[in-house]
Amino acid sequence: MNTLPPCLVWLPADHRLLGDHGHQMPFLMLGDKYARAIKVGAKAQPVMFPLADVDSIDELLPMVDGVMLTGSPSNVHPSHFNEAVADPSLPLDPVRDELTFALVKACVQQGVPLLGVCRGFQEINVAMGGSLHQRVQEVPGLMDHRESKTAPFEEQYAPSHAIIPVAGSALHEWALGASEVRVNSLHGQGINQLAPGLEAMAHAPDGLVEAFSVKGARNFAHAVQFHPEWRCWESPFYTAIFEAFGRACESRRSVRLQAADLAQRHATLGA
Repeated sequence: MNTLPPCLVWLPADHRLLGDHGHQMPFLMLGDKYARAIKVGAKAQPVMFPLADVDSIDELLPMVDGVMLTGSPSNVHPSHFNEAVADPSLPLDPVRDELTFALVKACVQQGVPLLGVCRGFQEINVAMGGSLHQRVQEVPGLMDHRESKTAPFEEQYAPSHAIIPVAGSALHEWALGASEVRVNSLHGQGINQLAPGLEAMAHAPDGLVEAFSVKGARNFAHAVQFHPEWRCWESPFYTAIFEAFGRACESRRSVRLQAADLAQRHATLGA
């Protein structure tokens, strides 16, 4: 019988105002599909730390075995890459920005497994000094990467276009060495300048970066623009991403538990 505790993966919350009749209250939100992909695909326990802030990272990060930065209806605030808001109708989440930017840097510095998806992909790029196109569909030479908002979810998350893996990259391995693999596409923003500390793992046919890894990372540190969390168990490619993340979290758990055991022994000897 396996007596090890489950791997714990921190998924930072979205901050939204919900309500009707002119009354709104703040809510902390997490999409089921992201938590379910961690539970089923990575074989880990998703956790949230409500009201966590930058000052909480040092005490909370040692408690987990990985961090997943999820997608969200909100966009990264463009002030972080020195631009004004191009479309005021689109939602923003500056509270999440503040936490996740610091969390990205802490994960990389401490070797905590890090997976970014869609907004999380963009957060990592901006946190490490990159920039974004706010409206990819208006950039000459780039495709419209948005989904049809009125289509059923099965259509929105269906494969939309191919991506071309960089040979030898982790994503190339997850794709079983395929020269291209089809993915879904549900984003209006995309990478403009890739941060200096990142290297591309895949591109869309129009050249847009679709996946990257952190150069020289001590542990799993990868992100994708598409949505592998959507029914990840139905796609061998999507499954491979979460299985790799899960293995990295298991390794982190071993180190974390050994450190906790050593600390307990020292405490016992000193008592």
